[in-house]
Amino acid sequence: QVQLVESGGGLVQAGGSLRLSCAASGRTFSIIGMGWFRQAPGMEREFVAAISRSGGISFYADSVKGRFTISRDSAKSTVYLQMDSLKPEDTAVYHCAADRGLAQDMRNVKDVDYWGQGTQVTVSS
Repeated sequence: QVQLVESGGGLVQAGGSLRLSCAASGRTFSIIGMGWFRQAPGMEREFVAAISRSGGISFYADSVKGRFTISRDSAKSTVYLQMDSLKPEDTAVYHCAADRGLAQDMRNVKDVDYWGQGTQVTVSS
């Protein structure tokens, strides 16, 4: 099994920045793709970003492209999400995700093997 623990959420004004971190533990050798999803109240969980094992390839949802940056420290089994130019519509619980498959296949909730508990991000207008 793999455990994922997120940190770094909080309250920020529109236009501000936050950096999320997610540390993996357990059978981390089995992880290939890592990423982030988010879920706003009353909405389905949606894909935000994913990154390959090496960190060399990343994918983003259109809604965050150019504003969010995903990165990964494989030695530490940690993935980060730098969020800039935040908007009120970015408000959600952000969940770390890890998968035994490729990052490019992590677009859907059903494709993810492991989930973190989530961290709240609130962007005020």
